[in-house]
Amino acid sequence: MYSPNPFKMNDKSRCHNFIEQFSFGVMVSNGLDASHLPFLLNREEGEQGVLYAHLSRANPQWRELEDRDALIIFQGPHGYISPSWYSSKPAVPTWNYAAVHAKGKVELLDDEATLALVENLTEKYEPALLDDSEVMSLELNRRLLRGIVGFKIAIASLQGTEKLGQNRKEQDILGIEQGLLASESQEALQLLAYMQQVRGD
Repeated sequence: MYSPNPFKMNDKSRCHNFIEQFSFGVMVSNGLDASHLPFLLNREEGEQGVLYAHLSRANPQWRELEDRDALIIFQGPHGYISPSWYSSKPAVPTWNYAAVHAKGKVELLDDEATLALVENLTEKYEPALLDDSEVMSLELNRRLLRGIVGFKIAIASLQGTEKLGQNRKEQDILGIEQGLLASESQEALQLLAYMQQVRGD
């Protein structure tokens, strides 16, 4: 991923935080095969963490995954930045965004590990379901195993970029924030919230 120095996310824990916040990623493998999936990150496993997810067994991508390299793309908020928002002139339009790329080899999981993955995903996104046997019974989960393929990816490399106007003057950044706020689109407001979060770190 192209990432000029002012925008690089060099800290591993910062990349991990980003993955956990924006955990719905795109897995690219086998050349140009891609799937959109929710991922779980185990920060403590391996040198750079391990990602867990599952594919539908009907998705042919899984058949070529074992012991192959994959790229996972995690995309954060993004949006158009108007040059009219800057106090510094002249200026050109641009796009602010944040993303993390994780690469590593894929290892398919057995049934028990896949079942544990399903339970861990449920615990993250709706933990109350784990106690609702009418909705999420153990029998249902075991039937589900026939239709999914779990896998994990030991992260070999992490690259992060946050192009959020860090190379601009303070007045320009304030202008970006005011412009995003005035646009009223959900994408712009999400980008604004993320920019303010990063500035507050």
